[in-house]
Amino acid sequence: MAHEFGDRIAHLVTSNLREIQDFPEPGVLFRDITPLLANGPAFKELVDLLAEHYEGRIDAVAGLESRGFVLAAPLATTLGIGMLTIRKAGKLPGPVIGVDYCLEYGTARMELRPDSVEVGSRVLVLDDVLATGGTAAASAQLLRQAGAEVVAIAVLLELEALGGRARLAGETVESAVVF
Repeated sequence: MAHEFGDRIAHLVTSNLREIQDFPEPGVLFRDITPLLANGPAFKELVDLLAEHYEGRIDAVAGLESRGFVLAAPLATTLGIGMLTIRKAGKLPGPVIGVDYCLEYGTARMELRPDSVEVGSRVLVLDDVLATGGTAAASAQLLRQAGAEVVAIAVLLELEALGGRARLAGETVESAVVF
């Protein structure tokens, strides 16, 4: 299990992780961060450590629907910066910009209100899991279209076998734990 954030964050994530076999379908091992979110002291320590890591380097944090929101909001509050929401298609009131990305079977779309982004701002993209990299790549593209600089894409868990990091070539990707 490699990680870029340091041993303390990796320990917080792994020691508060629940693994659920055959969810959401047979053969899948789901790694659930809800125990971490439910553990107040551990969740606070995680947010504080992320804030320490990114302090002075970012002007806003973009949370990806939906667990990215849960991580981005307290981080933005701790740093005293704005939080941007990047959502699935049809969830934000207009005007929005959108980017389509490929799924295993079909496509999906991520959207952002460009008026929420300050041109030239340094933005961290934050989510719980990096799997195939589709939502992260679409989100980085949206932020750049809106005039932001994407400083990094940060995740708690990276599922290496699904190739998300390769899809994000050229991006700075930071993971707490790689499975």
